[in-house]
Amino acid sequence: MQVELRPQQRYAVDHLRSGAILCADVGTGKSRTALAYFLEKECGGSLRIEENEVVPFRPKNLYIITTARKRDTFEWNDEARPFGILADGSGIGGIKMTVDSWNNIGKYVGVKGAFFIFDEQRVVGSGKWVRSFLKIAKMNRWILLTATPGDTWMEYVPVFIANGFYSSRRDFCDRHVIWERWSKYPKVKDYYNTGILLKHRNDLLIRMENQKTTVPHHETLYLNYDQAKSKMVIRTRWNPYLEHPIVDAGELCRVLRKIANEDDSRINKVKELLAAHPKAIIFYNFDYELEMLRKLPTVVAEWNGHRHEPLPTGDHWAYLVQYSAGAEGWNCTTTDTIIFYSQNYSYKLMTQAAGRIDRMNTPYTDLFYFHLSSRSQIDLAIARALSKKKNFNEKDFAGF
Repeated sequence: MQVELRPQQRYAVDHLRSGAILCADVGTGKSRTALAYFLEKECGGSLRIEENEVVPFRPKNLYIITTARKRDTFEWNDEARPFGILADGSGIGGIKMTVDSWNNIGKYVGVKGAFFIFDEQRVVGSGKWVRSFLKIAKMNRWILLTATPGDTWMEYVPVFIANGFYSSRRDFCDRHVIWERWSKYPKVKDYYNTGILLKHRNDLLIRMENQKTTVPHHETLYLNYDQAKSKMVIRTRWNPYLEHPIVDAGELCRVLRKIANEDDSRINKVKELLAAHPKAIIFYNFDYELEMLRKLPTVVAEWNGHRHEPLPTGDHWAYLVQYSAGAEGWNCTTTDTIIFYSQNYSYKLMTQAAGRIDRMNTPYTDLFYFHLSSRSQIDLAIARALSKKKNFNEKDFAGF
């Protein structure tokens, strides 16, 4: 058996090490590259596996922490099979592979002497996942996979600690963080000694460049919204849906978004787009958007917190996907179209969502992305943040 790697993947395999971050666009083969690195560099084996060949292995058990969807669809199992790696340990070298979701990472803090692949990395902040990650990293070898590396230095802190650059989050902050003096909550104003931070990041980040054959076409379509209602909400801070005063920035933004998102012009535009692009993935945020989309005059299937339905088949369909539930960890090569019914606050999540159809094995060259928006203050503010590759901040927008 032989697994072929592209030149970019071969470069990454040769330069990866335990503790590194493999960074590459969605759909470019990070999984295959990570498995090749594990087999060659961590186990001392070869990608060329002939029948009855004695392979000079130093086998380790393999643990993959990924999204719940990738676990449930056995995507990693399918990627590992050509390498002879099987979940039950009956494959090459007796390597046993365990695939689980980030929600269950705490189950593996007692594992020692294995190799971990952390997929669609979630080690940001200081919560339970990060604490479990740091315990695992002390006792095992590991790499991280991501398409969207950290936007701020704080997002690299857990990985820096795991590599021994800092003893704790406090140690990092004492050496590098300038805090906003008059903020109501701890807020980073700036960083100092950034040359050291750049060196640390460069030591860890292995970028796998990809020469894509696809051509993405992004178009923003501006639709109507109730301007009078929106202005009233901003002026009075009154929630017209629940009929009470708006209490915080989150509620204000939710109300303003609902005024824009529920306008009939938005769902009518979706119908227009489906007439021209009869197979489309539609990303949305809120349940009230889902209720509107369920009434589309075509075959619909859903992936969200309520339903986990597979991609539709046939010539006319819409796949309704909630951002948080389905922006990562799956792919589709049967359509060339994504409709963003509303924008998400997270730049990373929007990037991941767009990557669901931008795959190496897609039969399409031209990919179409339609961003539905309005010229309301909230929609324009979100779009500005995303255009700068930043997340939208409700408190900064609302002034609470």
